[in-house]
Amino acid sequence: MPDLSEEEIRKEVLDLHTTIYNKFNYEMKYIRPPKGEFSERTLKITNSLGYKTVMWSFAYEDWNEDKQPNEEEAKKKILDNLHNGEIMLLHGNSKTNTNILDSVIKEAKNMGYVFKSLDEFKE
Repeated sequence: MPDLSEEEIRKEVLDLHTTIYNKFNYEMKYIRPPKGEFSERTLKITNSLGYKTVMWSFAYEDWNEDKQPNEEEAKKKILDNLHNGEIMLLHGNSKTNTNILDSVIKEAKNMGYVFKSLDEFKE
């Protein structure tokens, strides 16, 4: 987003907001900058639109559809890096993630972790 004009940022964010609302009846209030790229200017713009910027504390190269890790490697990487307060970034275009997500959630819960929405975190 840092390379976009204020008008382009507003359009992208508000178009996304409208799409999410129309498909899921959900009013967005959080935003994750694409690729984690932001600037003071982009934060100011998204904040002025009413969004709170949230980053992740765990991610791995799952976004690249040409370099998908095998399921066991991915699962191990995710589970080995679990930590309290984690905000996990997993990309929906990853077939590996789709295949392992259910078992990752079950194993994390068996390890004593709980899953909460951002609204449930204390500031």
